[in-house]
Amino acid sequence: MLETLIASQEFNGLMKRHASELMEMLLKRGVNFSILTNIADVSFSPPLPESITKSFKPITMFFLAGYTFESTQMYNGVISFEAGFGSDNFGSIVSLPLESVLQVIVEEIPVFINLGTPSKKEEVKPKEIGIKRSMDALMANPKNQKLIKKEF
Repeated sequence: MLETLIASQEFNGLMKRHASELMEMLLKRGVNFSILTNIADVSFSPPLPESITKSFKPITMFFLAGYTFESTQMYNGVISFEAGFGSDNFGSIVSLPLESVLQVIVEEIPVFINLGTPSKKEEVKPKEIGIKRSMDALMANPKNQKLIKKEF
């Protein structure tokens, strides 16, 4: 049941709205914060050199402070900001969808954790899950297997 809930469009929409509203409030109040995200969901413009991108972990944290904080914008379900990378401070605009924000952190304390798991595939209905589990339980008993015709 929990898996169905956190994969639902309704729950993921709620997580996206909550992340958006929280970050808008932090930006309005001038509170620096960090975001934790899956680097695969992030785009860089201009693209970063491979010498920089190879050092990124799959889950990466971005610190929004100073100029990076001042350049932060949120629009059309995307957060973007300008940041410098590497020893040469290579400048790039970082953009990612709001639903890809896994955590928002203020002063090393997570103030938002995204529990949503957006699914690329069609949502499975709770009734369908229940039927599958019932069938699995029925078929777990070898004596019941002979009751069901096998199709070849």
